[in-house]
Amino acid sequence: MKVHEYQAKEIFSTYGIPVERHALCHTADGAVAAYHRMGVNRVAIKAQVLTGGRGKAGGVKLANNDRDVYQYAQTILEMTIKGCQHCSRILHQFYDRP
Repeated sequence: MKVHEYQAKEIFSTYGIPVERHALCHTADGAVAAYHRMGVNRVAIKAQVLTGGRGKAGGVKLANNDRDVYQYAQTILEMTIKGCQHCSRILHQFYDRP
């Protein structure tokens, strides 16, 4: 079974498994709006592809302001990773772990 990260998070939530707050975004403006709705300082913007290596390919970025959220989302939206063209991105709350 192939499941995107955002789909897995929805399944986990349905069964009461805790997941960080997240939003599925299809545009850079939508990513900025989701960033504001979340009201957090730092978010991760991730390409949703059914292949490994998205981080090494530049498909995962951390942002902590409107400008970076917009820029990274726009860049990731235009990317192709291992032949997979993206139609959406997930923006989720990022926690610094000690």
